[in-house]
Amino acid sequence: MLVGKELLDKARSLSNRSEDEIARGCGYVGPSGRVLKKSFYRALVEAKGYKLPSSGGSGSGGGVRGRQAEFRTRVHGNGNLLIGHAYTRKLGLEPGQEFRIEIHRESGAIWLLPLEKVTLGGENSDELDLPESNDS
Repeated sequence: MLVGKELLDKARSLSNRSEDEIARGCGYVGPSGRVLKKSFYRALVEAKGYKLPSSGGSGSGGGVRGRQAEFRTRVHGNGNLLIGHAYTRKLGLEPGQEFRIEIHRESGAIWLLPLEKVTLGGENSDELDLPESNDS
């Protein structure tokens, strides 16, 4: 990965190409082949003479934590809205859990209300799915 004057010169020579091609040309590519845009942009800013605070936490790891989940999603062509494993894990959700969906149009929020199984009578009686109460 180029830094300093070499980075600026190389980026300038590739200025007629896309941002990804410039970053690749300057060596900002991860082991999987993904373009390391944040590292590239930070190096460009530092090469221009601006001091940036170090990114990440303490330790000698350089703050590299791998890919981070973005709190973004989009509606797919079939109309589905996917939340994704990173968020279901973060919320502690388990496969098979069921929810009632509540839509709040004024705020644009979608609420997932967990359904709890309530058994009526004995072991072999019917079950009802009821939303959990928010009474505290």
